[in-house]
Amino acid sequence: MLVELEICDLALIERAELSFGPGLNVITGETGAGKSLLVGALELLLGEKPKSAVVRSGATRASVEGRFRVPTASQSVRRWATQFAPELLEEWDADKAARELELHLVRTIGSDGKARAYVNARPVTREALAALAPRLFEIHGQNDHQRLHDPAEQLRLLDGFGKLEKSVGAYKEARERWAKLVDEALRLEREANERRDRLDLARFQLSEIGEANPDPEERARLEPERELLRHAAGMKQGFAEVLTALCDGDDAALDRVKHAQRFLDGWRSRVASLEGPAADLETAYAHLDDAVRALRSLGDQLEVDPRRLEQIEERLAELERLERKYRTDAAGLLARRAELENEVARLEKDERNQAGLGDAIVLARAKLLEQGKELRRARGALREKLVKQVHKALKELGLSNATFDVRISSRAEDDGVAAEAASRAMIEADQARFGERGMDRVEFLLAANPGESMNRLRDVASGGETARIMLALRGVLAEAGERRSLLFDEIDSGVGGRLGPTVGTHLRTLAEHHQVLCVTHLPAIAAMASQHLRVEKRVEGGRTRTRVEALAGERRVHEIADMIAGGKDQETARAEARRLRELKV
Repeated sequence: MLVELEICDLALIERAELSFGPGLNVITGETGAGKSLLVGALELLLGEKPKSAVVRSGATRASVEGRFRVPTASQSVRRWATQFAPELLEEWDADKAARELELHLVRTIGSDGKARAYVNARPVTREALAALAPRLFEIHGQNDHQRLHDPAEQLRLLDGFGKLEKSVGAYKEARERWAKLVDEALRLEREANERRDRLDLARFQLSEIGEANPDPEERARLEPERELLRHAAGMKQGFAEVLTALCDGDDAALDRVKHAQRFLDGWRSRVASLEGPAADLETAYAHLDDAVRALRSLGDQLEVDPRRLEQIEERLAELERLERKYRTDAAGLLARRAELENEVARLEKDERNQAGLGDAIVLARAKLLEQGKELRRARGALREKLVKQVHKALKELGLSNATFDVRISSRAEDDGVAAEAASRAMIEADQARFGERGMDRVEFLLAANPGESMNRLRDVASGGETARIMLALRGVLAEAGERRSLLFDEIDSGVGGRLGPTVGTHLRTLAEHHQVLCVTHLPAIAAMASQHLRVEKRVEGGRTRTRVEALAGERRVHEIADMIAGGKDQETARAEARRLRELKV
């Protein structure tokens, strides 16, 4: 709902602040007073390209600001925010208790012609603003700000008219199931070649590391053994020479130490100072004897084994090659093996899934096709009922010669049977066939006069006649679709006093479901309104200014009386104005 509209320095409007309420809001005024400026201001606010010379003479820029309130559950506004301003969606969702969202739209036009747009103080492109406009507001008259022109909106309205949301929900669930399977199949197909290459490589690497079976402690064991084997021959010869010198040869070191020890033992009891050296020599003999035993044992264990050395060299070389290849150590190789095992399992699962997805897609498609056909039958049954009600409304609004129809066609050719395989060609065809709300395209068609061909709504000539046509459609479909603000411009064009009350009644009935703004010259329509605004043009200080004011009480009676016969000062006109107001009540 449009709550407030503020206009500054736009053409003849220096400044105007307007408040609107729910229900029917009418805008009246003399011809040329500037009512079209209000419509133009709304068009600018809703993304229309600015026309030349819109900035008031002497001003540097013109601006239009509008404050709207929409239900928190408005899906169309949320879809817009998701695409153009996701941060707004986050702000709205943060306030769980809010029942309404507030949108503050601003459009400025500089004297140089440059325009800027803002939504809730955030700059947006004109395209973003134009995308938001029909979700908030429709102007029925000489323009295209009509959500009703959109075939997707017509489909939603037809479903709302027939209360088909339960059937649409079942179709959407079936479509979501099918779409997930299709997306998975297409992903697996796109990745098939790369996946198979990756699977071959992962299997090879897993086999390579698995066969090596690295052990983090293995290098610490093998490297010392390799050193012994490399130098076994030289060490064995050296040990023999050392043992000869120490114990096996003539005049061996152990024998000489033993001889010295015996000499000191004979004197140590008589010469006290020899006790220490004798003890040290005894210890030295014991250590030297231990060393001889250890060297003899090690020498006995030493083997010159070229085959074992070759095995160790090959094993260490293999470990070093793998560590260089995978840029890690033995512990890292073990971790890499675990990663490869997981990767191979996942890739093999994808291979199996791809093989089995075809049957699952065929089954899901059959269910989706069934739901889509059920929706098509329901929509076909609604067509006659909707056409009948619209024709009735058109006749009441003085358009008995107009012809309305609903064309329901397929989004794509149906094969009528489930496919045997989920081929890419079939999937691509089905993606065109199964739309978000079904397999159908819906188009509202109209011939405004006898002899004219049926055309799409957007192709019907604009003006007051079209505004009445849209009023008939919106009235019949009032309870279908989301609430929004509707402006009817020139709706009384070609309408006489006898038809005026009927048009007013239709507007008031529609206003029970949507906020309605109406620019009118008919007193019967003005009298129906919940709120009345008058546009007036004055010359002040040598400059022409357009002013807008809200009317209530006797001032409103005087305005309606003036609309009746230019006779606000005539008692009969005022009496008729009061009678019309009482009819409204």
